Amino acid sequence: MLETGNNTGENISVRVALSGYVSRIEKDGVSVSSGWMSADRFFTDPQFRKRYGRVSISVFTPVFTLVPEHFFDASSARSLLSEVADTGGADLLEYEPLPRMKSVLVYTASIGETLSRAVAETVLRYDGEKSRVFPEIWYMLDALDSISEYNKVIASIADGHLYLVVAQGRSLLLCTSFQVVDFVTAEYFIFLAMKKFQLNMEMTVIYFRTPLDAGEEMSLYRYFKSVDYI
Repeated sequence: MLETGNNTGENISVRVALSGYVSRIEKDGVSVSSGWMSADRFFTDPQFRKRYGRVSISVFTPVFTLVPEHFFDASSARSLLSEVADTGGADLLEYEPLPRMKSVLVYTASIGETLSRAVAETVLRYDGEKSRVFPEIWYMLDALDSISEYNKVIASIADGHLYLVVAQGRSLLLCTSFQVVDFVTAEYFIFLAMKKFQLNMEMTVIYFRTPLDAGEEMSLYRYFKSVDYI
């Protein structure tokens, strides 16, 4: 599981992309999103001037792969990742075990931004400790356990990429990213995944970790049982 620190009081999650960031603050069961903000707002944003019970920081990187743990060897992490994604000559490759899924997430967070490091240095937990920066897909996978429905669909959109995780019960069906030019294209890939795995959209809640505008949300409501945010 991810670092949690003290779970009382206010918690904050900050999701960082090349184009900016979106934060979500949770307190007393109520969750409020900032919407997308430009990176320069970080230095004057009042929510970053205090401490929180839990601080979650993610960076949107499409360069990742999920490897079954019995196939994983740290010395071959780069070759495993390069088989499915363009590493772009990234120097820093990282990996995190996912014991519940018997897998290891291999990724690079080197996407050319510096904001995630600034957030990690500045936004501290109540105990004064810093929180690690994880790839967005890690948080999406981690969130599966918090969804009680049998069909589990989690999505994020940033910098021209749709990140999509689909599961049924405890079985992971899909964990990937797609290049998209607009929201209509993102919907196409979501619907394609639902059709491939024969999931009934009318019986499924789709969860987003990034904000949608009113038109995008209403478009999804035409097909899904509900649209929610985590």
